[in-house]
Amino acid sequence: MVCCTASFTYFMKNAPLQQPVETRISVELVPRDAATLQGELRVVRERFAAVSMINVPDLPRFSLRAWEGCALAQPFFPHTVPHIRAIDLPANQPWDLVETLRAQAIREILVIAGDPHPDRPPPDNASTVLQAISRFKEAIPGIRVYAALDPYRQGFRQEYDSLQQKRAAGADGFFTQPFFDLRLMEIYAELLTGVPIFWGVSPVITDASRAYWEKNNKVVFPRHFEPTLAWNQAFARQALAFARSRQTHIYFMPIRMDVAVYLEGVLS
Repeated sequence: MVCCTASFTYFMKNAPLQQPVETRISVELVPRDAATLQGELRVVRERFAAVSMINVPDLPRFSLRAWEGCALAQPFFPHTVPHIRAIDLPANQPWDLVETLRAQAIREILVIAGDPHPDRPPPDNASTVLQAISRFKEAIPGIRVYAALDPYRQGFRQEYDSLQQKRAAGADGFFTQPFFDLRLMEIYAELLTGVPIFWGVSPVITDASRAYWEKNNKVVFPRHFEPTLAWNQAFARQALAFARSRQTHIYFMPIRMDVAVYLEGVLS
């Protein structure tokens, strides 16, 4: 027993120290048009030094695609993450998008299912998220593929099973839909220990916006929630502290409000 104890003590003293993971802070900017996006990029770069990444959603109602938005963002930020809609990618055809990502030297992407385009039907045999994750990992060696985590839209068991399937398909980590409760974040952090996670945080500052999130995204707000800028900024600061304590990451999604006004109360 003494020998075993001595061996264990020796191992612990000489075991390599695990390097701490630095929390990455991303901001999601909607690509409404090139001029507006560049203006927001300039503001974020000049005023918020803690931000090291920009992620860009792909919204069919805007003509600027996510990877085009990332091309505009690259002179401002070295790390850009376009959202890729699996529903737009035919499973039985080559994807020009692969060459586009290679040409732009984009090394990280977020694959989501994607809602149907309002003006056209999805392609025949549209890819699933799992198919898209696997194919991007195979087509672009070394690319980091994130998938979505949504804590509200379906049952807990179904969401957890979905996360495991995405990991099995090759997902390197997750970007979450916005959280509004640290207790729920704790549960997912425990389940996904060691998995890179970007926790989503978004301000909800009107009763109408709250109703939208409850109806469309099935969000259950905590009892102490208030649809005010002050409450949302305070929660964002708490979420950032949580991400740092867990050595995970975070992204802020201002959506319809001034990005500088929001971040000023979070990162300053």
